[in-house]
Amino acid sequence: MVKVEFTSLLLRFFPDLVPMEVEATTVKELLSELDKTHEGLSAYLAQENTGLRQHVNIFINGNMIKDRIKLSDQLATNDTINIIQALSGG
Repeated sequence: MVKVEFTSLLLRFFPDLVPMEVEATTVKELLSELDKTHEGLSAYLAQENTGLRQHVNIFINGNMIKDRIKLSDQLATNDTINIIQALSGG
């Protein structure tokens, strides 16, 4: 299982979001699994054909994922995943 942590900015739309452990082997699979407990989260973070939304970043053990389109980065047991929604505007 991987440990998933979320930016507090996501609490605005998903108020019951807390760090959790999820069984997944790729980032795409991770988002699918997260959607099972927080319906709509996957669509909020990524679009089906274009990958992660512009202001969303996902880190595996502190390293930004490489495949923002297909979300094929591999996950291993005990990885820590950080899902960050950046602020935009000025």
